[in-house]
Amino acid sequence: MSSRIPRRDFLKVGLTGAAMAGLPLGALAATQPPAQTLPTRLLGKTGLKVPILGYGTGPVGTQRTLEDGVQLFQSALEMGITYFDTAPNFAGYGQAQLQLGHAFKGRRKDVFLVTKCFKPRADDALRLLESNLKELQTDHADLVYAHSLGADEMDPAVVMGPGGVMEFLAKVKREGLARFVGVTGHNRPGRFLPILEKYGIDVMMNAVNFVDCNTYDFEEKVWPAAARKNVGLVAMKVYGGGSGRKADSLLPIEHHATSFRYALSLPGVSCAVIGMKNAEELKQNVEWAKSFSPLSREEVAALRTQGKTLAAKWGPHYGPVA
Repeated sequence: MSSRIPRRDFLKVGLTGAAMAGLPLGALAATQPPAQTLPTRLLGKTGLKVPILGYGTGPVGTQRTLEDGVQLFQSALEMGITYFDTAPNFAGYGQAQLQLGHAFKGRRKDVFLVTKCFKPRADDALRLLESNLKELQTDHADLVYAHSLGADEMDPAVVMGPGGVMEFLAKVKREGLARFVGVTGHNRPGRFLPILEKYGIDVMMNAVNFVDCNTYDFEEKVWPAAARKNVGLVAMKVYGGGSGRKADSLLPIEHHATSFRYALSLPGVSCAVIGMKNAEELKQNVEWAKSFSPLSREEVAALRTQGKTLAAKWGPHYGPVA
């Protein structure tokens, strides 16, 4: 694996990036606390409190201009969202990392930045992380994920073998490129139990909603084991994710509020990462976060049963179950 990037190089890249984008540095917000706050929860063994609503930045990165994205992310911070989840363009996030880099120049300490590396081998993952950090205009991420471990490309023998991405996670945490490390996945829940047994990851993010629980069921198959190890749990694809490359969710919008409550009512979950592509969706999800009340066990069970009809229609849309 190659050596880490010197911090001075990140600072140089950050200033150059802002100038190249034509964004005046004075237009970027100075460090100050968010104007509003959201309910928070402890993110497992990290010991940090995060808002129950995190910003999934892919829809903004793929559908909004650089300037629009900067404004939207800064608005989200003012509304109390400090957790921003992102990834590079090839992973379907467009220019989200560039938008975040400009949005929080001068406010880095106010946000929790999460990025991902969808590479099975350590050397490739490190090169990708270096690129991610340049776009984000920072010398470290708060959380780095080995992404989508259920994908065909992420062969467990490679991922967990010598020179695999799990070695990369340990290295970047040790060297300060990441404060915390974790894994994500949409499918093949069986791949995650060996990860939990062998590695001391800090956080795990999986696709969970009251429909896909009838197909993949990370909620019952994986998360109890993660919780026993005090691994922070983050929910994604709460509204079913997009269909193919579309950013719109599979779940009808009239079920979004209930699905939001479902995800955050699961034992041990700290945060729900939602892809919000415009100001209206941002405002709505912030309102749901502020007014959140947990579902009872009976209500959760009833929702899982209700979701069976849609699950039969959706099928294994994230990929193989096993």
